[in-house]
Amino acid sequence: MKTVKAMIADDETALREFLKRKLSLLWPEMTISCEAGNGVEAVELAHRVRPEIAFLDIKMPGLSGIEVAGRLPEGCLPVFITAYDKFAIEAFEAGGVDYLLKPPSDGRLEKMVARLKARLPASSPALRQLDDILARLAFSVQSGGQREYLQWIKVRHRDKIRLLSVQEVDYFKSADKYTTVRSGAEEFLIKKSIKELADELSPDQFWQIHRGTLVNVTKIDVVTRSLTGSYDVHLTGSGEILSVSRAFSHLFRQM
Repeated sequence: MKTVKAMIADDETALREFLKRKLSLLWPEMTISCEAGNGVEAVELAHRVRPEIAFLDIKMPGLSGIEVAGRLPEGCLPVFITAYDKFAIEAFEAGGVDYLLKPPSDGRLEKMVARLKARLPASSPALRQLDDILARLAFSVQSGGQREYLQWIKVRHRDKIRLLSVQEVDYFKSADKYTTVRSGAEEFLIKKSIKELADELSPDQFWQIHRGTLVNVTKIDVVTRSLTGSYDVHLTGSGEILSVSRAFSHLFRQM
């Protein structure tokens, strides 16, 4: 079988060594032609060495793996290495881009090798699709160590999966075993709980105003207070009103 050149870009030396060792056993025809410890170096090496596969850590100094993927030379197929949330993994997988979740198991590595072997002869369509994925997934990846927050929600729209930007969401509200996602006149159901969303969304943009409600503060028009001291949030455009529970009323007392 033809020898395949690959690059590993990850700022963790131990992870690079682990991958090299495992891949040498699972795919002897693959040669790790170069290694990079940051995103800028990864782009330079990719254009100099021209590997056919690039293993890219999503979060690296200089440039993120997402940014590096968008600057790879033609014909280089990216595989993301990530320690981040399940949503990102599902999104990349749905788009035909493979991933490795740290630390990758032997079974997962075997599955990845099989996928790459199948895709390499016809990688161009996958790369054209990648351009669209990278454009839609404006992933909030910072290189300075700040926490990353959820930027996209995967919702079912008719018989398809749609990626909804959190910027478009008016509010999340618990509903039985599901959570309602309200975006303008549209409404969707997802299986993420309010607790999970509260942990994953930026607290500067989404405020929890009730045990079962998270509201996008950019969608708030006015906040009113009743004679009994309770607060109501009025949303822009729709005029919809959300009640603020006593436990979260402190958010509005200084307004």
